[in-house]
Amino acid sequence: MKKNEKFVITINRELGSGGRTIGEKLGVKLMVPFYDKVLIQQLKDQYHLTVEEIERLKGQKHNWLADFKRSMMVMPNYVAPQYIGTPNSIPDFLLTDDIFQTETEILKSMADDGSCVIAGRSGFYIFRDHPNHLSILIQASMQHRIDRLIRKRRISAEEAREIITKVDEMRENYVKKYTGTSRYDTRNYDLVINMDDHTEDEAVEIIMKYIH
Repeated sequence: MKKNEKFVITINRELGSGGRTIGEKLGVKLMVPFYDKVLIQQLKDQYHLTVEEIERLKGQKHNWLADFKRSMMVMPNYVAPQYIGTPNSIPDFLLTDDIFQTETEILKSMADDGSCVIAGRSGFYIFRDHPNHLSILIQASMQHRIDRLIRKRRISAEEAREIITKVDEMRENYVKKYTGTSRYDTRNYDLVINMDDHTEDEAVEIIMKYIH
């Protein structure tokens, strides 16, 4: 990946691995926006986006994406709220082909607009042919993930394990459905980091060294 040219970094991560936080910190380090599920959902809601609507907006001189960025304060030091689930959000297992295509076009529009870091949403597959793309997988042992969820959400170990198991299955089914591959297939990534022996800041430094 060439840091001095327009780039996109995609981070796929296991729940409880700290991957989302790593993405935020990496965006700050590189001074580029960080996008995740929350922002994509808000963008869809604000503009009532479909694939057809995105194509219509692209044909306008008015930069709708820039307006959205300003309204959401998506700046290099922006940190989005932690995603747990919102009343209007759609679980991955309920996504339709139309919704997937809409989200794909949103992500491509974001990357076309400027360098960025994107968490989740099958980014490794969507940007597989991008000329300046770095694909990263952040993972950790089950115990590490359980311990992190206990700290972050103040839940029991049993609840944490149940949530992780359900989310793992949901995300794997989603990725297989729309990409035809497994999110655990390391051939889909340029860099894989196991977080058991690393802090989030250390993971960011590993990525920065890889880029350099």
